[in-house]
Amino acid sequence: MLLKPKKNKEDLKEYLVRKSLEKQQYGFVGEHSACKICTYTKRSVKDEDVCYKQKFYGIRSHLCCQMTPIMICNNQCIFCWRDTSAHTAIKVKHKLDEPKEIINGCIKMQKKLLSGLGGFEKTNKDKWREAYTPKHYAISLTGEPTLYPKLGELIKEIHSLGSTSFLVTNGLQPQALKKLEKDSALPTQLYVSVDAPNEELFKKIDKPLLKDGWQRLMKTLQMFPELRKKTRTTLRFTIIKGINDCFPEQWAEIINISEPLFVEVKAYMFVGSSRQRLLIENMPRHPEIIEFSKRICEHCGYKIIDEKKESRVVLLMKEDFKGRIMKFD
Repeated sequence: MLLKPKKNKEDLKEYLVRKSLEKQQYGFVGEHSACKICTYTKRSVKDEDVCYKQKFYGIRSHLCCQMTPIMICNNQCIFCWRDTSAHTAIKVKHKLDEPKEIINGCIKMQKKLLSGLGGFEKTNKDKWREAYTPKHYAISLTGEPTLYPKLGELIKEIHSLGSTSFLVTNGLQPQALKKLEKDSALPTQLYVSVDAPNEELFKKIDKPLLKDGWQRLMKTLQMFPELRKKTRTTLRFTIIKGINDCFPEQWAEIINISEPLFVEVKAYMFVGSSRQRLLIENMPRHPEIIEFSKRICEHCGYKIIDEKKESRVVLLMKEDFKGRIMKFD
């Protein structure tokens, strides 16, 4: 992202987008990275609530850094809360920052973005001070992280600090995941977002720049059973009422192909730029997510294990196990 506008229209647009995101409290790091304090990090610091990832997996919300090493994405998903017209691309055009620079920059930016919370009466001062040193990195803020060529090095840098990594990808870069596996650089938990049960709906919902996007996603899902031996694998289904809340047997087939450790069935949320593309009626209520999850479970060997009503999300697994909720020092 540009620090100041250049002469051509494309650079000026990028500059204006950056200024808009800064108003939304994005903290930019280097040429192409950013972090942002998650709503649940703020709530946790004030002892108000925690993210469903803490309830499901033990990730402590006040110690989480929500970040991205790259701002571009090769999809234009209709449910995305971001301005998808601004960052859509299939490759990086910027000079690449080094992984260590990105992580150090995110730590500094996290401190800067959190500093104002110290003045609130409700702030838990111990949590607030602890939050200055993140222990969990959610590589999911915006963009498609696997488009950053040095992602494996970035994940290794995070792990060298004794921290965990949650990587969220759209699954269109199976070769990038294969490289992470080869380089022993898989994240602590790997998420693949699946937003449609078939190719027709995938093209309508995700609007991929890559013509073979569905085939790429299927290749990633076929890799999942092997990846599960080396990391915690997760599918995230984003359900949009009236659009993809159908064909439960096809959603179940995706689970059967990939055999993930976890499946999250989550409601589309009517927030951000998605409000220009969808209606509030497209946002399912939590009971509707539960009901649709049950319909999916009828066609696969998974069942409802946990839920968080406030986030409108349900966790599916074959069987629960003691290590699901991770323990940290």
